[in-house]
Amino acid sequence: MPSINPRLLIWRRLAIKQVLIAALVLALGTGVTLWRASVREAAAVAAYPPQGEFIEVHGQQIHLLDLGQPPGLEPGDQAPDLVLIHGASGHIRDMTFRLAPALTDRYRVIIVDRPGLGYSDRIRGAEASLRAQAALIRGAVAKLGAERPIVLGQSYGGGVALSWALDAPDSLSALVMIGSVSHPWPTPLSLFYKVTSSPLGQRLAVPLLTAYVPETTIRNALTEVFAPQPVPAGYFEHFGPGLTLRRSALRANARQRANLLAEIETMVPRYRDLSLPIEAVHGRADTTVGLDLHARQLARDVPSVNLTVLEGIGHMPHQVATEAVVAAVDRAAARIKLR
Repeated sequence: MPSINPRLLIWRRLAIKQVLIAALVLALGTGVTLWRASVREAAAVAAYPPQGEFIEVHGQQIHLLDLGQPPGLEPGDQAPDLVLIHGASGHIRDMTFRLAPALTDRYRVIIVDRPGLGYSDRIRGAEASLRAQAALIRGAVAKLGAERPIVLGQSYGGGVALSWALDAPDSLSALVMIGSVSHPWPTPLSLFYKVTSSPLGQRLAVPLLTAYVPETTIRNALTEVFAPQPVPAGYFEHFGPGLTLRRSALRANARQRANLLAEIETMVPRYRDLSLPIEAVHGRADTTVGLDLHARQLARDVPSVNLTVLEGIGHMPHQVATEAVVAAVDRAAARIKLR
């Protein structure tokens, strides 16, 4: 019988012990992370609960807020329907801060949580596309009786609005594009989205973000998005950024953002088919969605685009130049009557 080297046996036992300790530490760390993420998510939901109603479309729950007909209408009169679609990492509350209140006196405003964001169900797999999102939103507002609405999309939401117009042009009457994505861009996907959209990142990195990202980081990110304008007083508290840090929202947003460039590339050749009135509002100082790369190219590709360039304004005109956005909606409504 071969002899066992006592020194080797000791090293083996030490190695097994270290592996077990490491596994225990990892398990405890994972448990704490998941617990902390759940606590933060519950706090966000408690502080910012759903504001609207849920409409089921193809087995998906879409959360939307119908602000109803303006007061003071004559019996039998109907105000134009207006659908507001938020951008990446957003939800309904982004549109209820300044824009929606400025429009409810003459439009029936319907604000929607894009699938996967806010309180709308997440679309799984490859179906987390602009086209799939547009179809679900279209189906939800149709169930509210909103026929051929004006559709306003901001940033990523503009891509959803364009997809809606391309796939179902007879189901809307006009588009209003606010700092909207429309054309391909040369820069690669950021490391953040590469990680959070990957299977491993969705499993490991996303819970860490939900559990441990400090409020200062969120405020700094908002400051970058609003630049060169400051974040309006009260916006942070109204918006409820904790809703965007929930694991479901982070995962959905990352997948959507990772797929966006390829989807836009397939849409561009179809823009020549667009003939409905389109009002585009874009800040010249927008460094998130560049004016020349997007809005100016859309205006060149689609004759029905009327482009308004806002000097010195960044990526959030609906928050910092609300009057200009309201004017664009009014122009779209007037153009519909002239058709």
